[in-house]
Amino acid sequence: MLYCLLDGRARTSTELAMVAEVTPSTASVHLQRLNTQRLVAVLAQGKRRYYSLAGANVATALEALSVLAGGTHDTFEPSTPNGLRAARTCYDHIAGTLGVALHDRFKAMGWLSGGSSTNNAYELTRRGTKGFEALGMDLETMRKLRRRFAYACVDWSERRPHIGGAVGAALLEVAMKRKWVIQELDSRALAVTRTGWHEMRTRFGLPA
Repeated sequence: MLYCLLDGRARTSTELAMVAEVTPSTASVHLQRLNTQRLVAVLAQGKRRYYSLAGANVATALEALSVLAGGTHDTFEPSTPNGLRAARTCYDHIAGTLGVALHDRFKAMGWLSGGSSTNNAYELTRRGTKGFEALGMDLETMRKLRRRFAYACVDWSERRPHIGGAVGAALLEVAMKRKWVIQELDSRALAVTRTGWHEMRTRFGLPA
């Protein structure tokens, strides 16, 4: 189960039980022990609980053991339809490959702080505050809303975080208003426009 999590993506106990070829109850017992020993972190999202490695030190130890043992492990193969996996809405924020890529760029640009394995909440840095305000986001009003401001939302196709909360919702609103993305009829899928690709690459350094 630990090697299955080495790709940086989170999984449910049911998925990890299938990987380990044990019953869900057996997997839950082992995961509880791994959590107690701080080898895995748990993120509760609605009724689901997602498990991931507790940190880079655990991954380093696993990699070292893999070298010594000469073993290999399977990689995550998503079964999500391509259209939905590329870009879609997750409630009221951007998800899929696009959402994860934006999250990673905001982290790399130093716009976000926090989001640790024990607390998935984000705060904006001074640079992030200026950047998001430049997009027309009213951060002061967003902070007064009765909802989480910003947090790492586990993406169900990428199994890596995208940005949820008021900041994520405002980002989708900006993208829709400026025609960076267009939502497909009767679908959660988002189509990124030519303008959208240009703007996001120019503003955020999104890879081609």
